[in-house]
Amino acid sequence: MTMQQIYLAIPLLPLFAAIVVGLFGKNLPRAAAHVLTILGVGAAFGLSVYVLNDALLGHVYNETVYSWLKSGNVSFEIGFLIDRLSAMMMVVVTFVSLMVHIYTIGYMSEDKGYARFFSYISLFTFAMLMLVMSNNFMQLFFGWEAVGLVSYLLIGFWYTRPTAIYANLKAFLVNRVGDFGFLLGIGLVLFHFGSLDYAAVFSVAPQMADAKINLIGDMQWSLMTVTCILLFIGAMGKSAQVPLHVWLPDSMEGPTPISALIHAATMVTAGIFMVARMSPLFELSSTALSFVMIIGSITALFMGFLGIIQNDIKRVVAYSTLSQLGYMTVALGASAYSVAIFHLMTHAFFKALLFLGAGSVIMGMHHDQDIRNMGNLKKYMPVTWITSLIGSLALIGTPLFSGFYSKDSIIEAAKASTITGSGFAYFAVLAGVFVTAFYSFRLYFLVFHGSEKWREAKHEVAHDTHHDVKAVAKHDDSHDAHHADSHADTHDAAHDAHADANDEHAHHHGLGPNDDPHEPGWVIKLPLILLAIPSLFIGYFAIEPMVYGNFFKGVIFVDSAAHPAMHELTHEWHEVVHSAAGMAYHGLMSLPFLLAFSGVALAWFFYMKRPDIPAKIQTKFALINRVLENKYYFDSFNEKVFAAGSRFIGNKLWLIGDVKIIDGAIVNGTANLVVKLSGVVRKLQTGLIYHYAFAMIIGVFFMLSFYSFKF
Repeated sequence: MTMQQIYLAIPLLPLFAAIVVGLFGKNLPRAAAHVLTILGVGAAFGLSVYVLNDALLGHVYNETVYSWLKSGNVSFEIGFLIDRLSAMMMVVVTFVSLMVHIYTIGYMSEDKGYARFFSYISLFTFAMLMLVMSNNFMQLFFGWEAVGLVSYLLIGFWYTRPTAIYANLKAFLVNRVGDFGFLLGIGLVLFHFGSLDYAAVFSVAPQMADAKINLIGDMQWSLMTVTCILLFIGAMGKSAQVPLHVWLPDSMEGPTPISALIHAATMVTAGIFMVARMSPLFELSSTALSFVMIIGSITALFMGFLGIIQNDIKRVVAYSTLSQLGYMTVALGASAYSVAIFHLMTHAFFKALLFLGAGSVIMGMHHDQDIRNMGNLKKYMPVTWITSLIGSLALIGTPLFSGFYSKDSIIEAAKASTITGSGFAYFAVLAGVFVTAFYSFRLYFLVFHGSEKWREAKHEVAHDTHHDVKAVAKHDDSHDAHHADSHADTHDAAHDAHADANDEHAHHHGLGPNDDPHEPGWVIKLPLILLAIPSLFIGYFAIEPMVYGNFFKGVIFVDSAAHPAMHELTHEWHEVVHSAAGMAYHGLMSLPFLLAFSGVALAWFFYMKRPDIPAKIQTKFALINRVLENKYYFDSFNEKVFAAGSRFIGNKLWLIGDVKIIDGAIVNGTANLVVKLSGVVRKLQTGLIYHYAFAMIIGVFFMLSFYSFKF
């Protein structure tokens, strides 16, 4: 195979598998759904590893594969840009997707839409690969919209649930807002640069650095600033940045495997990848970079606060994703693009691990997702416990774990940045360390340690039910003692009532009266173990080449004179820490480690030793708790202003345009005019001959008068 054939095979194999399983899945054996899609994605992963190795040798591919159409001097083409950035993204996307495919065999084993789900996630993989492999804005936009479409299908996969339909519609509409800005940005690029090809646009960009455009009246705006901000608005939608973040927590209505796929390595990282790819444009506008940094810092800190009060295990991890995306965005704003991509990579592994671990817990708890009903699951689910601990330690930035290297680098980049907003950004990412550690280990302690709350609740329900049934039985005996079989009937009634109560409890809490949590099979545990390995080690081995080496040389552009953060980080690396081991040792004495340790310690004290304190704090600070529970009222604002406003405008347009103008004035008005005119004309038609003769005489009189005046 030639290299071009390999590049084509990587996205087309998952696409082919998705089409076959999607169209013929009902007629194929059930196992064919996962066999075909796993083979397709597995082959794509193997080829992606080969391509990455080729890119590491210095080979770059930037060619057109297919010309779609040509309009004037503009060509719309399908093409691939394969360099170290895209090759690394291809490996991450296909590896995480492969793990999700394997995991899905166990998680969706009893679902009626088994083949449909595999078709969707394989199609999702194809869309993301087309996005990261593109060499032009048109193909980028195709992949951008395709991942949005398939995410709509996946979030609403259980389409009989009203909440799932609401969630996927919300995700679709919010992303349309961001995508509108993204499309306007691409339009500006096409209009002013005359091309959609990355290389052509980047080569012309320095000449356009001082270009101005008129948007409103005669006011002059920087072309690069407007273009970059519009492109970033697209990233705000896909990568869930405030205020376009509201879709992501609700997307938890989809099955857990797609939560890992969407929130770990694919859709939400598309915006981060896009901005890094567009670094030659963003470096020409410090204003745009300041905008990026401020939005990212707000997201990193304030979305982390929301994770503290969540009780749904998947929502805690979802808000963690929002916060970590904010960290990546802060790095982009500091011009530390390589650090943002590095954190994207490490985050993909440990966040997929945490989501799949959450899914394992949900399965073990018989689909109960409330962490208040869990406890001491490490006894019953040891593999899930240890892998989730590894993911949590990586998430909070524990030295030597992968998240430490990328997260601490972001904090140092924010500290070294000199652009407007960097001071607030540094505070936000630093405070976010404590917040992340607190909510992550609140989740960890409530789920895997402490008392077995599911057992305590079960016994309490059983005891209360038994007590009530005994009272009813005693009352029945006093009235029906003359019946010989009353005792047997009462016993049966008590047994049935007890069983019904426990069934109701099982429905609410997940576990039945004789159930204990259980570790799922190896098809679930294997992806957890395989994701735990890079969560442990990838940061240690990758930080030097990816962040401080030449991994992204010629791929990512940074103006060190205007934006010195990466220069300062590189200097500190060589002067202070020297190596990954040195950075870990230095990290043990740093402020972020102290904050992370404090967050873990406080979570342990609150939820292991003094669980009464959080309840008291919640009562004392009821106003703050209400604000957090209402998610800063973003959803309420959107519903009352945008949704209700749109309905109000639509209603008024209907009343004025349809009812009054079209129906009232045009349709009914025309009919009424005809009726009135016919009524007048009808009065002239009396049927009396002398009336007609008189009218003729009057008519002749007027005609003669007219002609006499005329001549």
